[in-house]
Amino acid sequence: MSSSTPAQPSRAATSVSPGPTPPPASLTERRKAATRMEIARAAAGLFVRRGLRATRAEDIAQAAGIAPRTFYRYFASKEEAVAPLYAAGAERWGEALRAAPADLSVPEALEHAVRHTLTPGVGVSAASWELVRTLIRLTDTSPALRKVWAEVSHEAEGRLGEVLAVRLGESAVQGSDGDADNVGSGLARSPGLRFAAATASAAVRVAVEGWAAGEAPASGPKGPAAMALRNLEALRDFPWGEVARG
Repeated sequence: MSSSTPAQPSRAATSVSPGPTPPPASLTERRKAATRMEIARAAAGLFVRRGLRATRAEDIAQAAGIAPRTFYRYFASKEEAVAPLYAAGAERWGEALRAAPADLSVPEALEHAVRHTLTPGVGVSAASWELVRTLIRLTDTSPALRKVWAEVSHEAEGRLGEVLAVRLGESAVQGSDGDADNVGSGLARSPGLRFAAATASAAVRVAVEGWAAGEAPASGPKGPAAMALRNLEALRDFPWGEVARG
């Protein structure tokens, strides 16, 4: 992060509270998610050991301990099988943003979430980050994997917009009789918030991709967390107050 004194966020960006916790998933949903992640880990392990081209969907199914027909109930192709791993980081970031302390401005909450998800040992282990590096590098040579990465990134951008909308919606109704959920729903569709979510999402995605392309360790000034924090500085002067007013 820069040592310069950041611009002070507007009042609308500071007096916010974390959004409500989403309802817990059903047992069936949790089991399906667990199976998807088991398949994703099996696929990633084979991609790393054998290479993408040498790995078949049937190989992934065998490694995951499931029948090929079960594999195809969850994923349409071997490349899609790693989508849960691609999505996991963005989901953790979104949840960390949702749970960020209420006294943080939106830029501070975004940075708080980055520190709690992209720092090795806090979000994921250093070894897991090396797996992330390999999976992202594979997108350079596989159009199919690149498509999966792009789709996951786009979906994550939408979820981030929803979290930001709830947080800003709480700000917009403070001192009024408005409904934060209704305000947040409207904000999620506003061009200003969609742009902000896209920019914040890109700040983190580009940082992770840039780190993955090099050889720097996951921690330190050239790690994904440090790079994302530098990128997010661009949002410190974003007119969050105007976005909150819709």
